[in-house]
Amino acid sequence: MTVSAVVVSHGDAADLASSLPVLFEQVDEVVVIADIPGSVAEVPAGVRVLENARSLGFAANANRGIAETSGEFIVLANPDAVPESQAVATLRAFAQEHARCGIAGPRMIGVTGEQVPSRRRFPTVRGTLVRRTPLRRLRPPLEHQLDHYQLGDEPDAPVQADWLLGGFLLLRRAMLDDLGGLDAGFRLYGEDIDLCYRAAKAGWERWYVPDAVVQHEWKRETDARFLTRRTLWHWRGIARFVRKHPETLARL
Repeated sequence: MTVSAVVVSHGDAADLASSLPVLFEQVDEVVVIADIPGSVAEVPAGVRVLENARSLGFAANANRGIAETSGEFIVLANPDAVPESQAVATLRAFAQEHARCGIAGPRMIGVTGEQVPSRRRFPTVRGTLVRRTPLRRLRPPLEHQLDHYQLGDEPDAPVQADWLLGGFLLLRRAMLDDLGGLDAGFRLYGEDIDLCYRAAKAGWERWYVPDAVVQHEWKRETDARFLTRRTLWHWRGIARFVRKHPETLARL
């Protein structure tokens, strides 16, 4: 089965210079969405670059790129995500062996080798309030929400997950067709949780595959300050998720 890759760049030309050649060698085709001017510099021959007339949200850009590709699987990658050798092949081989695997995610490591908690539980009300308010200074989430971040029990074999961080995912096209793609109503943040939640409701599995390793800087920009444009987008994403899936209020 063939694998296409879609990378959305919002002014991330410098990151692309490092990640794109590595990703290009592991897939059958690559489409880069240049969301704003300065998003792309030199790219490997064969990479297609689509420039937006106006800036779009991440999910809308991802859908645009997916529509321009033909692979049975699609790698949706952030510009700063660098897959180690055979990472994509490992994810593809696993998904091929598991017909209901709609989403497969790798083990992510940070730029200094630290573990990035990319395998997570669906949110709960109490946990969300702590993470997104000043309460997190009293109860640091990475210390008190180990279950949400799935910390302390790193598996050495594939395991199913509630949702997987959207920095680097292998998506089955049949699942995307079934679900209607990502929800373009999410500008940034929450689209990965929503996609995994809808996949779960439709009977598609989400798998964490630790033998596939990707380096990805976990910037935690919404944790740095309480009121920025990005934190507002994050709250907007939470609100949209709840409106779409009101039954999740029992735990969100």
